[in-house]
Amino acid sequence: MSAITVRVPAKVNLQLAVGPLREDGYHDLVNVFHAVSLFDEVTAAEPFDPAPGRDPSAAPLVVRVEGDLAGEVPVSDDNLAVRAARALADRTGRSYRADLLIRKSIPVAGGMAGGSADAAAALVACNELWGLGLPREDLMEIAADIGSDVPFALLGGTAVGTGRGERLAPLETAGVFHWVFALADGGLSTPRVYGECDRLREEAGVAAPTPAVSEALLAALREGDVRALGQALSNDLQPAALALRPSLANTLAAGREHGALGALVSGSGPTCAFLAESAERAHELAALIKDVDGCRSVVTASGPVPGATVAG
Repeated sequence: MSAITVRVPAKVNLQLAVGPLREDGYHDLVNVFHAVSLFDEVTAAEPFDPAPGRDPSAAPLVVRVEGDLAGEVPVSDDNLAVRAARALADRTGRSYRADLLIRKSIPVAGGMAGGSADAAAALVACNELWGLGLPREDLMEIAADIGSDVPFALLGGTAVGTGRGERLAPLETAGVFHWVFALADGGLSTPRVYGECDRLREEAGVAAPTPAVSEALLAALREGDVRALGQALSNDLQPAALALRPSLANTLAAGREHGALGALVSGSGPTCAFLAESAERAHELAALIKDVDGCRSVVTASGPVPGATVAG
């Protein structure tokens, strides 16, 4: 095949419980991931022939980005999709070539794992393009080495992540849930938000708790109870995100005022997520909050949806 396109979803954290800082610099987490219908696409293609006399196997991986958010995405070796493709090649002990095209719709540095999603999509696309035939279990191992959120982008659906979030167990979920996401101007650095979480806890003299999954949240998912789910949403990083970006408080308040069943900062932010009772209510809510100060744009989505999938 000369090109493979993979579609990969964004995520929202239904629960993000942050434990103590570990010696390796990570935190122990309980992270309930939920994949939603806001997608990036990554195409891996065979590159054009290199210059005469150049070893084709030594040609670098090349990445391009399209979409309104393209200018916010690095096209260097720091790009997670490039890192993923290189890690996949390293696993085989060979050099491979590919041109990667990322079509961005997931917010950049928005707490919805857009970079991790692109890494997962690159793993699937290059595995197909290069004819490696690695099973999904092997891709999951590689994904965990790239970043804590990358394995879930491969898995999709709804799952609880432990450790630093990379150890996943799928969760039983009934029905479809409808969301509104308020996208903010600019992003928030995930390491900075975790650092602020630690600082706020130290300042308050509060010890980091041992993270545990919410039984109320699990029951709401199993039963498809949207109102109970809205009440059970939680994010230990939210106070830190609000401290670094105070305007998010206005966005959250506006969503609640206009009928959201649940409202929280998604992951490390600054995207705010609102749970709506139905698709119709989600569109109504989006229209009501789109002009709130600090809100760049709004999108609606639903979940759960599958993880990284080769486009038909």
